[in-house]
Amino acid sequence: MQITEKQYYTPDKYLELEATADHKSEYIEGQIIPMAGASINHNRITGNFYAALNFAFRQQEKYEVFNSDMRLWIPQRLIYTYPDVMIIADEPEFFNNRTDTITNPQVIIEVLSKSTKGDDREDKFAAYRTIPSFQEYLLIDQNRIYVEQFSKTGKKRWNLCEYDEEDENISLVTVPFEIYLQDLYNKVKFEVVESEPKNNS
Repeated sequence: MQITEKQYYTPDKYLELEATADHKSEYIEGQIIPMAGASINHNRITGNFYAALNFAFRQQEKYEVFNSDMRLWIPQRLIYTYPDVMIIADEPEFFNNRTDTITNPQVIIEVLSKSTKGDDREDKFAAYRTIPSFQEYLLIDQNRIYVEQFSKTGKKRWNLCEYDEEDENISLVTVPFEIYLQDLYNKVKFEVVESEPKNNS
């Protein structure tokens, strides 16, 4: 089997390439990783959450919400990434005065796909926890009604709440905001999985 040698890039080279690229890529410890396109359910959920947050914060100067067009720099892990939604408390802190890259999210929301859910739940969560301002993490399943909410309770301590019913509402712990799951999943259509016929023989 032929082994392909990995090519390593500096963070500055990544930013140079990203500025002219026709699609977004993440940067992880020297590797440039193209991001897959989002599904329609992913876009619906992200749009519902982002719109609700924007409406809730319209008269609150303390909080600001960003979508996946805003890049996040995680210096302790040498990662540039694009979370689905981020909430900033007070003023955004920009990396090297770049207004397209922030460093101080308080809340991060990721919509899971089959290909990214393992990374979002493990490696990416571990990387996010190195950010001093990071206090709360939501993982939203796009294939069923299910949300995991992690909130920081102390040094190296996080609390988990799970939601899986339409009439439940999620209240953020570190930000004054709540949303019903039926509003979060508005217009989302789940695939119907047909069960295999039983063999009676």
